Amino acid sequence: MSSVFRKHFLPLSFRPLVVVVASSIAASTAVAQDVQTVKIAHAGPVSGGIAHIGKDTENGVRLAVDDLNAQALVIGGKKIKFELAAEDDAGDPRQATAVAQKLCDQKVAGVVGHLQSGTSIPASSIYAKCDMPHITASASNPDLTKPSHKTTFRLIANDNALGAALALFGADHLKIKTVAIIDDRTAYGQGVAAVFKATAIQKGIKVVGEEFTNDKATDFMAILTSIKNKKPDAIFYGGLDAQAGPMLRQMEQLGLANVKYFGGDALCTEKLPELASKAQALKNVTCATGGASVDKMQGGAEWKKRYDAKFPGQFQIYSPYAYDAAMVLADAMKRANSVDPKVFTPLIGKTDYKGVTANIAFTAKGELTAPAVTLYTYKDGSRVALN
Repeated sequence: MSSVFRKHFLPLSFRPLVVVVASSIAASTAVAQDVQTVKIAHAGPVSGGIAHIGKDTENGVRLAVDDLNAQALVIGGKKIKFELAAEDDAGDPRQATAVAQKLCDQKVAGVVGHLQSGTSIPASSIYAKCDMPHITASASNPDLTKPSHKTTFRLIANDNALGAALALFGADHLKIKTVAIIDDRTAYGQGVAAVFKATAIQKGIKVVGEEFTNDKATDFMAILTSIKNKKPDAIFYGGLDAQAGPMLRQMEQLGLANVKYFGGDALCTEKLPELASKAQALKNVTCATGGASVDKMQGGAEWKKRYDAKFPGQFQIYSPYAYDAAMVLADAMKRANSVDPKVFTPLIGKTDYKGVTANIAFTAKGELTAPAVTLYTYKDGSRVALN
């Protein structure tokens, strides 16, 4: 046998092994090619005074992405690997629109966000132009869905429900007769304050003063001194916990600790007692959130255990809704058998999904068909549901 022949000759017994190895390599390559990465974005403030709230919603999306990947989903014939695209809008409308454009350019599959109405409203028009679905887990101003963008959805009750519920509770249960109103001039703060005022007046409550501040302020002594002279039974504040905390401390310093204090969901957080330095005025807080308390959600108790195990000490308020928002996006992809937003977005409007927070379905405008409202107060430094 020549050396050339020996060099290229393979005994028959080795040929099947070569074929098997080659087939395995080909199969592995095919499997690798069949995995498609799908990015679900979170957009919200993870820097600044309300970073703790933004981080909470981001955590909710992270948990959803992990759970979706554990399902090993196949959509459109491809194995899907979900990834989180996390963006910080710093609670600033200009930065929010820049973030929205960036996510459009990156061609993410969908967005959970933004946190605030003032960032969600301008961002929504950007998403509409690029056919990008976004579901807010927290922004509550009714103006968000007024343009009827087919890409905009809200997973909580809006300010019409929150402001009205607070005014009705104040009139019917706390029997307040007079109120002073403060708002932070944001779309959210002005919106919820306007609804509260309108409902309060309908219920016979007299508005004795109206003041405004901004969502970066920390000194409210001048505003509160002016209000003190009008001797209201209650103060309504349309704004965030980052301002409500110092405001409650300063109310106590001015002898207003016994004045009732109302606010919407953005101040109704687990962190408010810390921000208020556990001031005595906390006991007079009544605040409203757009949904059930986590312990009364249909999947809340078990979900909260898993959240706390993964993100200990970080729970605030909106993360269950952010989790469900991500799951609703994925559910629409599964039903459409496509991860193309232009294909699956129309199916979001036809959602019938049993989520952690509730059974989720949307109106033609992208609002929940059956939104819930929960009222809270604070006892011994903890948030406690009233209903």
